[in-house]
Amino acid sequence: MKTSLLLMILALTINGCKENTNSKQKLAEKGESSRKWWKEAIIYQIYPRSFKDTNGDGVGDLKGITQKLDYIESLGVTAVWLNPIYSSPNDDNGYDVSNYRDIMSDFGTMEDFDHMLSEMHERNIKLVMDVVVNHSSDEHYWFQQSRSSRDNPYRDYYHWWPAEKGEPNYRYSLFDEKGDAWKYDSLTDAYYLHYFSQKQPDLNWENPKVRKEVYDIMHFWAEKGVDGFRLDAFQFVAKDTTFPAIDDDLEKNFIEHYAVQDGLHDYLKEMYEEVFSKYDVMSVAEGAGRNFEDAHNLVDADRKELNMAYAFEGVDIAKPEGYSLKHFKEVFTKWEREFSEKGWLSIFLANHDQARLVSRFGNDSPKYRAPSAKMLNTFILSMRGTPYCYYGDELGMTNGNFETIEDFKDIAAINGYKKVINENGDVDQYLKNLRFSSRDNGRTPMQWSASEHAGFSTGEPWLPVTDNYKTINVVTEETDSSSVLNHFKKMVQLRKSHDVLVYGEYRLLAASHPEVYAFSRELDEKKVLVLLNFSADDAHVELEELSAISDTLINNLDIVDIVENRISLQPYQAIIFSLN
Repeated sequence: MKTSLLLMILALTINGCKENTNSKQKLAEKGESSRKWWKEAIIYQIYPRSFKDTNGDGVGDLKGITQKLDYIESLGVTAVWLNPIYSSPNDDNGYDVSNYRDIMSDFGTMEDFDHMLSEMHERNIKLVMDVVVNHSSDEHYWFQQSRSSRDNPYRDYYHWWPAEKGEPNYRYSLFDEKGDAWKYDSLTDAYYLHYFSQKQPDLNWENPKVRKEVYDIMHFWAEKGVDGFRLDAFQFVAKDTTFPAIDDDLEKNFIEHYAVQDGLHDYLKEMYEEVFSKYDVMSVAEGAGRNFEDAHNLVDADRKELNMAYAFEGVDIAKPEGYSLKHFKEVFTKWEREFSEKGWLSIFLANHDQARLVSRFGNDSPKYRAPSAKMLNTFILSMRGTPYCYYGDELGMTNGNFETIEDFKDIAAINGYKKVINENGDVDQYLKNLRFSSRDNGRTPMQWSASEHAGFSTGEPWLPVTDNYKTINVVTEETDSSSVLNHFKKMVQLRKSHDVLVYGEYRLLAASHPEVYAFSRELDEKKVLVLLNFSADDAHVELEELSAISDTLINNLDIVDIVENRISLQPYQAIIFSLN
């Protein structure tokens, strides 16, 4: 009897091990065999200039971020992505770096940084920093030396074209008022390349000395304890330095000709060996190339390059005239499916280069702002991939109060306006589009309270606070159980407590429904149903899965209206059910 019992237990144990092995094998086949902190992270992006000012100069600073770490911790997020804080003349708000090992005086000191990082780690919050090395500032020591003479040791740190060879072949600049990426410099009678503003000359990554400089910079910050790096505009660093003529509309097709050119993967593999392999750091680059093949080559684990893709196709859907939910679903679903077995994605709908989440993808009218902001946050935090949540979106902050070109501070907006004038374009239409999509909309000061300047600063803010700050702010929303903020906190906790929302398989449901985004997530025995009404109308959808509901995990409205397999969703309602 005892022998039989032992044999039975042994058989069950072996079978259980087989099932566990099969489960692990299944996960391995999907590229998820090893859980990583950066897959489970919930990243909160902070634009430091606009977060919290402690000295009254109207500009946010590092002490302000440190002061608000208890608030950030209360959100439940696990990491902060901080936009550039390095020394910079601020032509492009810090994305023109003049010293990669120093802190911009507007933001404070290195001691302030060290204290901030220590306090983040004390709260188990990781820090991801921007690395801006497609270009530097023209005030960086390297460029000052590079432009001083043709035989200077730093000359080949940048791309120069001697004038005696004639004008270089046209290259498009994203920030230039004439759209020209070549700038003539009389000091050495040559042109230098700038894919962005004239004050952001492109670094020459073919030069191994440049690459060594960058890796040394990254070591400097990693040794300080930084937990990750986001590589700004990095998909553009590799270039054909013969600069042949391109018979195409570069302005419209610059991604095709600029992104992931020959040599980029060699640089990333070298960066992996020199930096990423030596630390437990997260790595992500801005952009995912020209196609899925590019994206996989950047992030598949066996490539040993980057951890995750950061693709822009989804965030680029919103237009002033609106967008199609069907298109929205198609884009996010195809990226999800493409990375369902290999690689890892970033999930986001807003960042420092976009206007506000609720104003672009939701409905920022007083009636629907709160439910639509909750719905959008539910979407971001229920998809597979690492979610990036932009500061203020947890409150449902809206676009700013910009009317004339004089109201804007962003170089892209100002030089874009000049370009339209130079080309005799439609200025009124440009301004209309700018009011909807300008990056300044996403950079207005954080709305902390109903006090003057929204509690952001005691001085005049560098960018005006949005007019609705007296009702949309942290203090008001913290005490309102039905606020966007409190829904965000609940959704964060739901994701953190349900692995199915991180690693679970995704299946699109009711694909052709014009108003409802419905999908399921499934991991092992756990399954959830996500229902999102993206419209200002009541929406109805029939799903077999509704018959298997066991619990309501989250609901941004009070009502649940189900009759048999048909659910009625109120405008911008978002519900997640657990299923049997």
